Amino acid sequence: MTASLTSRTTAGKSRIAAVGALAVAGALLLTACGDQTDDGKKDPAASTKSAPLADQLPKEIADKGVIKVGSDIAYPPVEFKDDAGKTVGIDPDIADALGKQLGVTFEFENGTFDTLLTGLRSKRYDIAMSAMTDTKARQDGVDSETGKKVGEGVDFVDYFTAGVSIYTKKGDDKGIAAWSDLCGKKMVVQRGTVSHDLAKAESKKCTDGGKKAIGIQAFDNDQLAQTRLRAGGADAGSSDFPVAAYAVKTSGGGNDFQLVGEQIEAAPYGIAVAKGNDELSKALKSALDAIIANGEYDKIIAKWGVDAGAVKEATINAGT
Repeated sequence: MTASLTSRTTAGKSRIAAVGALAVAGALLLTACGDQTDDGKKDPAASTKSAPLADQLPKEIADKGVIKVGSDIAYPPVEFKDDAGKTVGIDPDIADALGKQLGVTFEFENGTFDTLLTGLRSKRYDIAMSAMTDTKARQDGVDSETGKKVGEGVDFVDYFTAGVSIYTKKGDDKGIAAWSDLCGKKMVVQRGTVSHDLAKAESKKCTDGGKKAIGIQAFDNDQLAQTRLRAGGADAGSSDFPVAAYAVKTSGGGNDFQLVGEQIEAAPYGIAVAKGNDELSKALKSALDAIIANGEYDKIIAKWGVDAGAVKEATINAGT
């Protein structure tokens, strides 16, 4: 969200040279694994019962044969629409593999990132899966900026690790090589993300130190933010590393953007599940461990060129 891996919150820094390539080339292999549809002729319950881990699902989901997924489907290469309008990316591919273990279809529904947890609480979705960083604040339902309680919080089944990167127009970095160089600059981010939180925190550091604040422009999705930067309306943008690297590789044939500085804030991506739905959380964890063990997970991660973010086992609420 360059070449080191650290999260979407504040932690240490660890360098990830290999991901720098993000083999986003691999990300260009746009398969339709994420657009899971059924032919309408199968009995969902029968399909569920024949799956290896079907008995671990909550009965109401097993009976439906469907897990509804809230997702901001405008975040390539994690989840996005390909040229045919199909939902593809890292998350849909992982969901498809989990569905085979659990005997259910994961149906992705589009929504803006900052409304996904609200949709989860209102039971519009069974889970939220959208490159969402597992943080203690989200677990506890606390606003990360004010520290105030804003909801029940969620549990996370963690499945990947990613950090945050800064990018600028190619050949025009405005002297930006780190977050501390952003004082007085204009920055684009996606609303409600860790990049947004980091920008606000860094802006406060600027003003506390007698410097100009960062001019933060927050958008509903990352692609709108990139459009603003591309048009010259800002000096820099920030996204999760896989997303920033994908934009650098693909936007304008690789001529629009460049990564600057180090990737920071390495933290887990988690599948968000409503508090109290422990049976579903455990089922998802078991399914994730199963696809890690059978090699399907590694194939997906390698396909999208994000090997450095792979996990060796599923965890629950490992974020801090």
